[in-house]
Amino acid sequence: MKKTFKLHVEGKNSDRLLDAIKHEVRKYVKREKRKTLPQGANYWAFDCKFGVTAETAETLHLGEITKQMDAISKSGGDSFYVEVLARAAVRTPRERDDSIDDYDEDLDD
Repeated sequence: MKKTFKLHVEGKNSDRLLDAIKHEVRKYVKREKRKTLPQGANYWAFDCKFGVTAETAETLHLGEITKQMDAISKSGGDSFYVEVLARAAVRTPRERDDSIDDYDEDLDD
């Protein structure tokens, strides 16, 4: 999804329009997550960009997009650009931290 959303449309409430935009982005993410994963992948990762325009868009985490939308809306912006692209990825297990085990042993004493 690569799209520029307008926050001020004649005849529409800006707050409801912002809610509709958030809903559309969430719906896209859910739809992409439902797709079958290719062989060797175990989850869908999302590459996201957000900015006032496509040229000034910066990379950020998927969970930060709605916060940025709220910030643009509160600052009085007219529009913003959202890019959310799904890619298949492989999640690797975290390395075990031995200091956690030492902490648990101290509690047993």
